[in-house]
Amino acid sequence: MLNAHTVDVVREAEGALMARLPEGTLMRRAATGLAVECARLLPSVYGARIVLMVGSGDNGGDALYAGAGLARRGAMVRALTAGSRVHDAGAAALRAVGGRVRAFTGSGADGADLFGADLIVDGLLGIGGRGGLREPHAELAAQAANAPAPVVAVDLPSGIDADTGEVAGHAVRADLTVTFGTHKPGLFIDPGSERAGRVRLVDIGLGPELPGSDVLRPQAVDIAGLLPGSGAEADKYRRGVLAIRAGSDRFRGAAVLAVGGALRTGVGMVKYGGPERVTDQVLARWPETVAVPLDPRRSTDLGPGRAAAVVVGSGRGTDSGEADELEAVLDSDLPVLVDADGLTLMSGKDGRGLADRVRDRSAPTLLTPHAGELARLLGDVDRGDVEARRLEHARRAARSFGCAVLLKGSTTVIAHPDAPAVVNPTGTPLLASAGTGDVLSGAVGALLASGVPVVEAALCGAYLHGRAARLAHGGAPISASDLLDGLPLAIAEARRAGRPGDHHEG
Repeated sequence: MLNAHTVDVVREAEGALMARLPEGTLMRRAATGLAVECARLLPSVYGARIVLMVGSGDNGGDALYAGAGLARRGAMVRALTAGSRVHDAGAAALRAVGGRVRAFTGSGADGADLFGADLIVDGLLGIGGRGGLREPHAELAAQAANAPAPVVAVDLPSGIDADTGEVAGHAVRADLTVTFGTHKPGLFIDPGSERAGRVRLVDIGLGPELPGSDVLRPQAVDIAGLLPGSGAEADKYRRGVLAIRAGSDRFRGAAVLAVGGALRTGVGMVKYGGPERVTDQVLARWPETVAVPLDPRRSTDLGPGRAAAVVVGSGRGTDSGEADELEAVLDSDLPVLVDADGLTLMSGKDGRGLADRVRDRSAPTLLTPHAGELARLLGDVDRGDVEARRLEHARRAARSFGCAVLLKGSTTVIAHPDAPAVVNPTGTPLLASAGTGDVLSGAVGALLASGVPVVEAALCGAYLHGRAARLAHGGAPISASDLLDGLPLAIAEARRAGRPGDHHEG
């Protein structure tokens, strides 16, 4: 897992480390790593034209010292300062090796430097910046955005909230972010993640000072370790039996997709219950399903035999009968995944107390909303608020309902009251298509049924879901049904990553 820590935690760890080191050691370590990564982007350091965008703080100092190191190797380095002051020692180091330092004025000379650069380094704001860029930083960043050179951000693209990924105004868009000591949550979560480009972590010796992670991001090797085994003693019951309550006469495809997602993720058996015409369609596509015609308005039985987990809600409907069914499912002692219409029923104002039933459950529960559904569940925010601060609202919902929450979107965030948040790295616009969430519900349900703990099942399912979208047609547009072919490919890829010598990271 990749680890991320909040600004307060990083500051405390840096303070503890600096107290034991000679003055300036930490900055020199960071600057050396930054210079190395900048050099890797250039065909040749000698003769390269590099422009540093420099703010007042230590972030600007990192950029200046890195620029000095590159200048010693023959680069032509220019620093444009946009703050009320400049890091004096860093500026002196750059001037000592032939670099130039001058204030940004917005003039044609500034534009000429930026447009003539081979590389631009963003050292305007550090991880303590909040609320987007202000002038003159915003104007300098805007000019750099129009320049053809790649942009390297120092620690974090300026204008991004390090703790949340929020972009509240103007912000730098980097091609590469070189971050120090540990990742920052804002590098994992959109919209910040999307502006960070590729991320490289430079070790500055901070690790021993850091506590447990605030946010985790899995890699392919982590997913390999979570996938259920397939040993010689495996049978359909050991691989898990999943009850699925999805689909209706109006949305029959939801049932087909959810069942398919579960089967293609390796569940031992699916027991489907739904309207007769939906049952017929499920059996026509997936004859291995144990399917029972069941009217949710007249029955709350989970079907014949014992299931290990339940998926409920996708395309199911929101009438009183479906509320009865959801109530019965929540009253069971099984792990339950609630999606789509089930979430709508939970957020209703009819006094059914479904949200309270979730809070009172002792068995694991996973809610899988998109931003609009989460806004309705929380009741006092809108979709835009949720999308702007995904981590904050996912955590809030997890605390409010006392269960795991998988917030779907460009960055899928998984939160639990008793665990660090997890951010999925495989999200893709390819998943912005009707029915993809139904497949995800089935895939995660399969993992729950096989005994994978709820947070791990959620992150594993989300990771495989994103990789399936990319693998199904080599990155070309897909439909939800295509994910059913992509899931086995994603699982095979993850298993390969768990073998020595193969470290694909998705």
